[in-house]
Amino acid sequence: MAGQNISAREIITSYDGPKLRIMEVCGTHTHEIFRLGIRKLLPEQIELISGPGCPVCVTQVGFIDEAVMLALEYGATVCTFGDLVRVPGTEMSLAGARAKGARVQVVYSPLDAVTYAAEHPGEQVVFLSVGFETTTPASCLAVEQAAEQGLTNFSLLTANKTMPSAYHALKGSADVFLYPGHVNAITGTALCESLVDEDISGVVTGFTARELLTALAVAIKKSTEGKPFFVNAYPRVVTREGSVEAQALMERLLEPCDAEWRGLGVIPQSGVRLREAYAAYDARKKFQLPEIKGRGNPACRCGDVLQGKCKPSDCKVFGKVCTPQHPIGACMVSNEGACSAYYQYGGDFNA
Repeated sequence: MAGQNISAREIITSYDGPKLRIMEVCGTHTHEIFRLGIRKLLPEQIELISGPGCPVCVTQVGFIDEAVMLALEYGATVCTFGDLVRVPGTEMSLAGARAKGARVQVVYSPLDAVTYAAEHPGEQVVFLSVGFETTTPASCLAVEQAAEQGLTNFSLLTANKTMPSAYHALKGSADVFLYPGHVNAITGTALCESLVDEDISGVVTGFTARELLTALAVAIKKSTEGKPFFVNAYPRVVTREGSVEAQALMERLLEPCDAEWRGLGVIPQSGVRLREAYAAYDARKKFQLPEIKGRGNPACRCGDVLQGKCKPSDCKVFGKVCTPQHPIGACMVSNEGACSAYYQYGGDFNA
């Protein structure tokens, strides 16, 4: 295995071909590539671009506004993962709502929110369901468990999205995508294989140094062949069929819908929502929420970062007004955010 590592490193460091843009779609890839110092190995012809694979980062401002409205105006208890609490909405974050007396509970899984609802029957509990195919099945399980327990005080506010639509929207933003291994572990590889017919190239990879170096080396070697390609460089976890059980669970509870992505706008059929049979667990229907169009801070360039149009360090407020302690945009808040990675690991190592 050591020989393979050396070989992969040599392929990367010795590359002397035309400019090659590789987008690491997943926020965890972005952080690991920085943490491991992989960017320092890259020749100047290879540009790594951070993409929209951070679920918190691509969640629209209006979703935060909906959550704040549920907490402050409807008196619901909002259960959420911790990184959503500080994401700015149009007027305030959930942290700001909590400071005004709203009930905002940090949980570690959707099932924790179901447990909370069972233990607090006098409260309406809403779980903020944000994520891609990796985490969406857990929200489905939560709904099934709430239904089995006969809970009438639990619901989801959904902002779940599916990755393949983003690849279509980002076509032309990069020459090769590094596909997130955990997403493909659920979806399988068939969808990414079909993107080759649309001139979209990519490599599925894991998260260790060995796996990332191997994936980059594969991307470089295949790119020199001059034709679109797909390679599964994470076969110990990712199969062609993926998790059939998780796919069936999502199909049973969810249906496709148009979804707004921060920076990318509305992408048709790129989101999922609860089917009508589970409408009682859909917070938007349960509380009859009005449609909300949020407004982001105009100084923030999160949208451009997520599209690969600029690097975090190109944003005028990066590291000055916008820091992890006082974030202006979601990309600085989330542990998977590109701005957070650039700030934590010292700015632009790829310049």
